[in-house]
Amino acid sequence: MSTRAVTGSLAAICLPRQLFPVTTRGRLMSGIDKRPVDGPIQVLTHGIWGDVQGDREHHGGLFKAVYAFAREQREALARSTGRQFPDGFFGENLVTAGIDTDGAEIGEQWRIGSTILEATCQRTPCGTLAERVGDPRFGRRFTEHGHPGTYLRVLQEGEISAGDAIEVIGRPGHGVCIRDAFRGLNAEQAAAVLDWSATSGTVLYSSLVNAAVRALEKSGSVRSHPAALTSDGRGS
Repeated sequence: MSTRAVTGSLAAICLPRQLFPVTTRGRLMSGIDKRPVDGPIQVLTHGIWGDVQGDREHHGGLFKAVYAFAREQREALARSTGRQFPDGFFGENLVTAGIDTDGAEIGEQWRIGSTILEATCQRTPCGTLAERVGDPRFGRRFTEHGHPGTYLRVLQEGEISAGDAIEVIGRPGHGVCIRDAFRGLNAEQAAAVLDWSATSGTVLYSSLVNAAVRALEKSGSVRSHPAALTSDGRGS
């Protein structure tokens, strides 16, 4: 894994202010309504202390322990829609500045404060996001914008504070980034990320593995990935 002296900063840390009722999901109460909080804040294996996920089937777990979204991209969405989206509005835990969260390679490692985090997969817009914005078409607009932000797993627990530097301390070098996964992997990208996982022994999120296998199947290549290197992140 290569290292690079690329840094950004942690502009804000956001946690739920109150639970958000998702009327299209029956009794579901979501933790998407996040607001900036004072630090330092503890980051544990399963996420930031004080965070809440209402839909545990699709959110949370080891591979989606922390969600980072660039302030620059949220502001771009605000300009394109004529809306105001404050820090945390999209449910992001970490508001970043000066770093391309979508350009992070799968498996890229960041040091923030005393934590080490690893980029795992992209955010997929859901009905809860559309209801939060108040626009049933917002999921499509978010997808067309093409900057989903990245989920992170916690490799080293610790504390973070707003203003901390974000340092990229390791990059796998396979060239497949979060943006690629969001747009849909091609066969070459799929093979690259699966080969890297097999060579490095890095466990991949099961949804990413499934997407990679499907991309290879479309190209006529039949391939599986070791079960020991595939996980949905729901273990301890």
